[in-house]
Amino acid sequence: MEHRIRALQQRLAAGGLDAALLVYSRNVLYYTGTAQPSCLAVTPGDYTLYVRSGYEFALQDVFLDRGKLAEERRIEKVLAGLRDRQKNRPSKIGAELDILTAEQFEAFRKTVPGVEFVNISPVTLEQRKVKEPGEIEKLRRACDAVHAGHEAVLATLREGVTELELAAAVENAHRLSGHEGIFFIRLPDFFMSRGPIGAGPNLSRISGVVYTITGVGLSPAVPAGPSRRPIKRGETVVVDIPTLVDGYHADQTRTYCIGKAGQDVRALYGDLLAVADHLIATIRPGMTGRDVSRTARQKADDLGRGREFMSFGGGKASRILGHGIGLELNEPPILSEYDTGTIPEGCVAALDMHMMTEGGIVVKLEDMLRVGRDGNEILTKTPRRLFEV
Repeated sequence: MEHRIRALQQRLAAGGLDAALLVYSRNVLYYTGTAQPSCLAVTPGDYTLYVRSGYEFALQDVFLDRGKLAEERRIEKVLAGLRDRQKNRPSKIGAELDILTAEQFEAFRKTVPGVEFVNISPVTLEQRKVKEPGEIEKLRRACDAVHAGHEAVLATLREGVTELELAAAVENAHRLSGHEGIFFIRLPDFFMSRGPIGAGPNLSRISGVVYTITGVGLSPAVPAGPSRRPIKRGETVVVDIPTLVDGYHADQTRTYCIGKAGQDVRALYGDLLAVADHLIATIRPGMTGRDVSRTARQKADDLGRGREFMSFGGGKASRILGHGIGLELNEPPILSEYDTGTIPEGCVAALDMHMMTEGGIVVKLEDMLRVGRDGNEILTKTPRRLFEV
């Protein structure tokens, strides 16, 4: 697995960087195999993993030469050592500027005055876009856990069950299938340990915390997710609870109905499925997030669903209809009108789309797609139909 660090070293050299200092647990895990609190110092010709705590665990976890590990709690001391060991003192160091706090960044600058810090995150995220075979296997296991949640929905969903009771059944099934009980999203002040579930009128009540169907939550303190509202016969139910297995996420959404769905619901879902199928058939390596967005919107327009596609009601709409997925729940590429980054072969993306009518009918469908030059593979396991239970 040291090939990952070697690839990073090549990128450092190509970008004119003297070193990189990685502290974010997801990056440390990707390059070393451990998520123990650590700092990975990389130069174009060498690297050392400085373990801040949990050293004995890290020794067992890593897929690196154990001689490349050292114990050191203070990141500032690592920085100073990085400066002092090089013949030509570093002038440009890559750091995760979207992860570091302002306090940490100021400490870095004081430790090595005169050094320019540049954001290394675009480099690491670009490298992580392409999933290796071992990563794909972990993603498949996460998809297995998501499917166990779907089976729990079929066993639990009935008239009178609350959104919270349904969510508890789904989350319990996920945990018993290996879900590690947390998700990683690269946003400040955002902690996610469950996903949205909503039914009936709650589906069209969109919170501002995430750009999708959110549910209303249990209180204003966490304004998303399931509520204590009982689900009624004839209502549509959207279940979007991801999983994390062995460090890798799965993200899937399915739409259900208690009893027989109305013709308007079935027609809306059929058109959403048609848009999703069209994307699955047409996405290819080299396309951008903007290309995918425009392809989807054109298909929705052709179906006469331009107003409903990705609508939040009241003239509002989401501009994001999917995202990369892996060690973080939301990774590049972001499938939106604003993303001009390319989709490489071997990338895994979650197509996360919904339709909402002005009358408040909501359907949603999300699947994970492995992008290939000769065709794409759906990694999620659950049938992609509208479920009537």
